[in-house]
Amino acid sequence: MASVEIDRLVRLLARLPGLGQRSAQRVALALLKRRDTVMLPLADALTACAERVRPCEICGNLDTTEPCGICRDPEREAGLLCVVAELEDLWALERAMVFKGRYHVLGGTLKAMDGIGPEELGVDRLLRRVEEQQIAEVILALGATVDGQTTSHYLAERLQPLGSTVTRLGRGVPVGGELTYLDEGTLDAALRARQRVA
Repeated sequence: MASVEIDRLVRLLARLPGLGQRSAQRVALALLKRRDTVMLPLADALTACAERVRPCEICGNLDTTEPCGICRDPEREAGLLCVVAELEDLWALERAMVFKGRYHVLGGTLKAMDGIGPEELGVDRLLRRVEEQQIAEVILALGATVDGQTTSHYLAERLQPLGSTVTRLGRGVPVGGELTYLDEGTLDAALRARQRVA
């Protein structure tokens, strides 16, 4: 029978995406076996992140500085804004090193059935940003899922009156595909083949 501490560790690990009860038990055991080399450094890293990492008020990226490093980078194209659903999508594009503009993380996609509407995604904040920063092009880099396409169409309609060119990712993103799981070559092709929306 496991101790209270181990049970708590397993329960907390099981809350993570992709980990069920058995997987959480295996991870807990691996951590406990590697206490000095993995568990304690991991605990330090988790504490440091919990204390210092915050979402950027401009784009939604996570960083220890405000604004984040991407928003502060003078080498980035200020008039080019890539709208993504989740932070993982931003990380995927950055990993591919194919985009040199700035980002806007919505934090999800429109899902009326789940009560996620424009207010929950902060669409007004995006529209204000595009207008105030005089963004020349907005790339809607949302997944080719039903929710992603619905969100893209809604955003395109709202962005059109602002005078920015609105494009979406082109070939390379399969129907039903999520940006997080695409390789760098596919992301590069999708960005290069972006198309004007409506």
